Amino acid sequence: MIPLRRLLCLAVFLFLATPAAAASRNPCQDVEEQGASYTICVFDTRSDSIRLFLGDDKGEVYGSFSALDAALAQRSEKLLFAMNAGMYDERRWPVGLYVEGGHMEKSANTHSGAGNFHMKPNGIFWVEGARAGVVETQRFLEKRLHPAYATQSGPMLVIGGRINPRIHDTGTSQKIRNGVGVRDGHIVAFAISNQPVTFHAFASLFRERLKCPDALFLDGSISALYAPSISRHDRFRPMGPMVGVVERAR
Repeated sequence: MIPLRRLLCLAVFLFLATPAAAASRNPCQDVEEQGASYTICVFDTRSDSIRLFLGDDKGEVYGSFSALDAALAQRSEKLLFAMNAGMYDERRWPVGLYVEGGHMEKSANTHSGAGNFHMKPNGIFWVEGARAGVVETQRFLEKRLHPAYATQSGPMLVIGGRINPRIHDTGTSQKIRNGVGVRDGHIVAFAISNQPVTFHAFASLFRERLKCPDALFLDGSISALYAPSISRHDRFRPMGPMVGVVERAR
């Protein structure tokens, strides 16, 4: 028999995953999973405008949620949600594929190396109109996808419903982490841990709680969230790429 608490949590998630709820003023909630606290924000590409942001028209990297919010306000748009969206170098420039508004700012990075980004397989989060996905980098390149928005990071957390085999339940490294998962081709779930957690615990959140068959790790200790619907505005060190949900112009 499924515990009542589990049924209530599932009901809340299913509600958040509907287009009507995703477009509501409060798409985010704090949840507890396996003793750890997370904030999850769920959107639907059929009703929500999910975009990636790096810099302004002069090429200056935004670097903060406040700067991005101000830039959008000048265009009579409102930032409803934002999160850092992929790893970057000392110039705050993406280290992997980055596409914004259909323009590729940085090509895919298939090199080997140290660090989480190079823990293969890594992957790409992409958005094209009312569709979105998370896919392994090599598969993305083989499919020759050309989405309006895309960002590469790594490692993949969940692949085809299974936790990345390189992520072990015996891992002990705990950090604040954020990531993104997609299900049904249009439901996009963002998550950030509110306390240090292992890779395996974070991957399990996407597979077990959020029911995402594919999910991607975005970053670790610098993870930050802008969610005015729950009065949250993290102000940490300068960031590189950001993903945001923008209220469509009326």
